[in-house]
Amino acid sequence: MSQPAMRATFNVLPRAATRQCLRSLSTASNMAARRPTTSCLPKPQTQTYQPLVQRRFKFKTVEEAKSRYRSGPFSWKAGILFLMTGAGLLFYFEKEKERMQRKRIAESTKGVGRPKVGGPFSLIDQNGNTVTDEDLKGRYSLVYFGFTHCPDICPEELDKMARMFDLVEEKRPGVLAPVFVTCDPARDGPKELKEYLAEFHPKFIGLTGTYDQIKAMCKAYRVYFSTPTEVKPGQDYLVDHSIYFYLMDPEGDFVEALGRQHSPDQAAKIIVDHMKEWKGPLKKA
Repeated sequence: MSQPAMRATFNVLPRAATRQCLRSLSTASNMAARRPTTSCLPKPQTQTYQPLVQRRFKFKTVEEAKSRYRSGPFSWKAGILFLMTGAGLLFYFEKEKERMQRKRIAESTKGVGRPKVGGPFSLIDQNGNTVTDEDLKGRYSLVYFGFTHCPDICPEELDKMARMFDLVEEKRPGVLAPVFVTCDPARDGPKELKEYLAEFHPKFIGLTGTYDQIKAMCKAYRVYFSTPTEVKPGQDYLVDHSIYFYLMDPEGDFVEALGRQHSPDQAAKIIVDHMKEWKGPLKKA
């Protein structure tokens, strides 16, 4: 390139750069002119806020406010209600626990493979009438085994049995049969039983029979008794036997054994509670 041509090129470049800058400035001015002003933009929606209102307890006196502050969120009414609710729940659960225990006891002897207590029998009462296990069905029966020549234990237990019977009669009259079965049929006939039981209660039912019949019934009720051997005629002797009251339900099934650890009131309550659990009809004497 010649020197004049190079000079011409250098002269053109500043003017081209100037025009480019002017064009950029013109474009920026046009964009600024087209940009909307703040007065044209839509105003943002302002959200109103409600002022917070603090709840205050209105107390008439300073002492009342201090008392409220000391008691906290609980009051004496809430405390009493809490105690009453707790006591009610405790009473309910205790009653339910006793009911479930009675139910387990009543059903324990009815399970498969468990030894059955009780069974069929045919004996004679103090009036000479035949009494079988079918005659006792339909109501509860309380069965005790003893003998009329017993010096102390049997009289004590029969007094207790009479008291138990009277307590049950007050609440559930006519649905309990008190039964005394002799373990000494050789000396306890119908006449002896009638005279002996009249001293304790007029509604007692006395049962006797042959030695084999008594032995079979004692075996069925799991009652232990032992008569001494080689007893001479007219000689006095004692009969060793179990000391339990056997509570039987209206179907003739064993319910529970009441021992010497139960007072008459305790035993009567147990009997009445079992009667309350019975769902079927009860026959009255």
